[in-house]
Amino acid sequence: MAEAEVKICGLQDVEVLKSMKSLPIDYIGFVFAPSRRRVTAAQAALLVAELAGWETGKAPGAAGVFVNPGLVELQELLAAVPLDVIQLHGQEGPEFCREVKQAFPHIQVWKAISVGGSEAHTVVNSYAGTVDALLLDTYDPQSSGGSGRTFDWGQIPLFRQAAAKLGLPLFIAGGLHPDNVGELLTDYQPDGVDISSGVETNGVKDIIKMTSFVERVKQS
Repeated sequence: MAEAEVKICGLQDVEVLKSMKSLPIDYIGFVFAPSRRRVTAAQAALLVAELAGWETGKAPGAAGVFVNPGLVELQELLAAVPLDVIQLHGQEGPEFCREVKQAFPHIQVWKAISVGGSEAHTVVNSYAGTVDALLLDTYDPQSSGGSGRTFDWGQIPLFRQAAAKLGLPLFIAGGLHPDNVGELLTDYQPDGVDISSGVETNGVKDIIKMTSFVERVKQS
């Protein structure tokens, strides 16, 4: 099995980002949706500029997290911030995802699916040909992610099978932290993991926790 990719989401501080430059991280996520981790386009542009000097030799991809954006909003943001990934974390349907891919053909489109009911995996097929990756997160009626809670991992195989038939990588988010990610990787072999609150202390990214998390993923 290929080594899982790591995405650390919700970066806001340039100095914190500089402290991470020795870690083999694949994607850094910047939140443009309503959230305590939200950044402006100007903040994000400064943060993305820091990715070029990554010490591991491979700069992480810059992923923007959006909830139900419009194409004009995306166009304006991308004019200011060079993103590698548009991560759609709201109720965006396949048709909108297709429109995004057509409008920005050189940028990956990832779709987050909230896992709640047992039939959630059946929506995967509807995104065939419209996205570049799928991300599973915990269903939360109060927000579109970042709940800090896991979902029923027993559902992952159904999603993994559906995603594999479409040739789509599958990322897992929701309640991950350094002490449970090893179990996830061993038992379910996702293509990647996405973490935010699980590597924070008092709401701030913690370099010790981030280092521990990345080491456990890359050594699994």
